[in-house]
Amino acid sequence: MDFAKLALRETHDGQVLEVALDAPKANILDAAMMAELRAVLAAERGVAGRKALVLRGSGAHFCFGASVPEHQADQVGAMLPQFHALIDDLLSHPVPTIAQVSGFCLGGGFELALACALLFADDSARFAVPEIQLGVFPPVAAVLLPALGAAMLGNRLVLSGETVDADVLAGCGLLAGRGDSAEAAASAWIGQHLLPRSASSLRIAQRAARAAVLAQFRAHIGAAERLYLDQLMATHDANEGIAAFIGKRPPAWTDA
Repeated sequence: MDFAKLALRETHDGQVLEVALDAPKANILDAAMMAELRAVLAAERGVAGRKALVLRGSGAHFCFGASVPEHQADQVGAMLPQFHALIDDLLSHPVPTIAQVSGFCLGGGFELALACALLFADDSARFAVPEIQLGVFPPVAAVLLPALGAAMLGNRLVLSGETVDADVLAGCGLLAGRGDSAEAAASAWIGQHLLPRSASSLRIAQRAARAAVLAQFRAHIGAAERLYLDQLMATHDANEGIAAFIGKRPPAWTDA
């Protein structure tokens, strides 16, 4: 398969597939990239002998987040369900999924990383869901962070939009590993813990390990999506925040 916004590479004799978000420098997660990621994940479900799927960003950063223009009222109704379907694809993927994070990992990019089974980061990694600064909120983070046992951090990030480093995520048990190089940390862990294992056993273990988080996501994401589309996007301030960001001006909030 040929992709415009992804770069794929097999390693370790085909046991690992590396998927790079390849639209530097920001690696914006727009509808086209979402569709390509869903196509890769669908195709990968039937690949024998695969033991890991690694997500990373091309260049210095993982991902600056989803496309802000696609959050406008005339587009978000199509974009948001597609993004939530992508997250479901990741959570239910039969092969262990690994996010390898350097640089900025923001908004939808952070949510993409959270949906992976394991997250590795280096000292340059910075995480945020800054949507509230635009007058909106991140449904996936609002659902996944509590499901991953980090409800207080979820409240903090969703309500503030602040940026945190890898130390904060590590303190909440959200990192599988870190080092001077996220790539080296992830590669070493894969080599030690996944490559020696049975591919079929890993698939079954992955299903068991992800079942609770997947069930919580499916139980709650629909309500969060409706809250966003039906109530939030009916407000002046949500539409104003998006318009102000695109127009590169301060928002004029009206509390309505």
